[in-house]
Amino acid sequence: MQKSEQSARITFMQKEQNIKENSDVNIEAMFEAGAHYGYSKTRRHPSVSTYIHSTKNKTDIIDLEKTSALLQNATEFIKELGARNKVVLFVGTKPEAKEIIKNAALSLNMPYVIERWIGGTISNFVEIKKRITELENYRKDSTTGGLEKYTKKERVVMSKKMDKLARYYGGLVGVKKTPDALFIIDGKEEHIALTEAMKGNVPVITLMNSDSNIKNVDYPIIGNDSAIPSIKFFTTSIVNAYNAGTKSVPNKEA
Repeated sequence: MQKSEQSARITFMQKEQNIKENSDVNIEAMFEAGAHYGYSKTRRHPSVSTYIHSTKNKTDIIDLEKTSALLQNATEFIKELGARNKVVLFVGTKPEAKEIIKNAALSLNMPYVIERWIGGTISNFVEIKKRITELENYRKDSTTGGLEKYTKKERVVMSKKMDKLARYYGGLVGVKKTPDALFIIDGKEEHIALTEAMKGNVPVITLMNSDSNIKNVDYPIIGNDSAIPSIKFFTTSIVNAYNAGTKSVPNKEA
């Protein structure tokens, strides 16, 4: 065997070993976070059957080794997005996910949705953009004295309207176009967002439990999507992967 071939083989084996070690670490961390807890067997969706390790006390136990592989696939995709400075919209409206999703998005300077998903956010972004612009203009006017031309009564009415807009669109301020990908906590809960993204050909990474239909989802991650430690683990993994991508050599776009 030539020296170059031997060197390449050693490098490949080292990478394989690193992947194995990282996988072991992931599985241990996921286990500690309670990511292996699925729902009752009666709620299991057929599409996730191959990802179930066993059933104990009528509760499905998720195969974390397979989840680790799914996570690896998702983080590799996120790294690519990070390398190209793409926009990822973080979505999680269930109480357990709100703060985690918001903090994760802010750490990357990314948009987020933690209140009710507004239908059309992807499928009719032109209209959504009007609401975002309206909120942006109001905030600008409020700091530059642009609201002085209105009466006190008019300003009160505008303030109430903007508070409502801020609740639903505040996390989208600064977004100028349809996001390049979505990261969703509980694709079943956020089925409208998931459906819009799929129809709009926007890639989706989503944490989904054993009751979810993962068919046709780009990057499903089968795991506990209700426990805070589990949500935090997977969200942090996505954030770290994006950051790793931004630090790598950017890929040339076609």
